[in-house]
Amino acid sequence: MKLASFRYGNRATYGAVTGDELIGAPAGLLGDCPTLADCIAAGRTGEIAAGDGIAASDTSWLPPIPAPARILCIGINYRLHVEETGRNLPDHPAVFLKLPDALVGHEAPIRRPKASPHFDYEGELALVVGKAGRNIAPEAAMDHVFGWSCFNDGSIRDFQKHSVTAGKNFTATGSFGPWVVPRAEAPPPEDMILETRVNGNAVQRSGVDMLIFDIPAIVSYLSTFTTLEPGDVIATGTPSGVGARRDPPLWLKPGDRVEVEISGIGCLGNPVEDGE
Repeated sequence: MKLASFRYGNRATYGAVTGDELIGAPAGLLGDCPTLADCIAAGRTGEIAAGDGIAASDTSWLPPIPAPARILCIGINYRLHVEETGRNLPDHPAVFLKLPDALVGHEAPIRRPKASPHFDYEGELALVVGKAGRNIAPEAAMDHVFGWSCFNDGSIRDFQKHSVTAGKNFTATGSFGPWVVPRAEAPPPEDMILETRVNGNAVQRSGVDMLIFDIPAIVSYLSTFTTLEPGDVIATGTPSGVGARRDPPLWLKPGDRVEVEISGIGCLGNPVEDGE
C-alpha cells in the first residue's frame, strides 16, 4: 500500500494508492488524525484503506508529508559525488535543513527563480520517521523508519556557494513524493536503484548501497542533536551526475521535465517553470 497526501476539491487530505485508484482516508480516521503524519504517529495507517475510492482526475498531489516539522538533508553522501565535487570523504554526515515551502508534490511545477539561472536537480531517497527517538543506536535505527519516498533536492548553485540555506530553500524548487511506501512493503535500501532523468535522459544512476553513511548511521547521527518525531523527513543525499558538475553545466530551464525514480518505490515527476 502506498500512502499519499493530495488535494481533493478545496481541501487537503490523504489516502492510499492501489494501482490507478486513490482511496481517501475514512471520515472517522480523518477526525482523529487530520494529516498523514498524525496517522503515522497514531499507528493507524492500516485503517486508511477502509475509505472510499476517489477519481484521480479530481485530485492533485501534495508532498506525502505536506508540512513536516523537520526536513533534514544529508549532503555529499555518495563517494562518486564527493569525487566530482573535488572534496575529501567526510568524517561525519553533512547536514542542512530544508523549509516545507521549498517542496512541491508530484506533477506540480518546480520553479526556476528570477534571481538565478543556476537551477540544479538532485535525486535522492527520502525516509519518513515513524517512531520518535533521541540518541538512537544504529542497530535500532530502522525501527524508527516508517517508509520511503522519492526526493528532488532542487538547488540554486550560485547562492549555495555563499549560503547553503539560501541555495537550498528557494520556494518550490524541490519536490517530494508521489507517496510513501511503508518499510515492510519495500525492498531494503541496499537493493534500491536511484535514477534521475531530465527530459527522458538519465543524468544520475546509482545503487543506494553506495551511500557513504547508510540509513542507520544517518538516523543515529541526527538523533544525537534533535528528537526525531513521526512525520519528520530525512533526505539521504544525491549521487554523482548533478548538472553543476557537467561540461557544459546542465541547468534546468522552463519546459524541462525532471523525474526521480527509485526501484520498488515509484517515480516522482515535475515540469520546470519560471518562478518569482
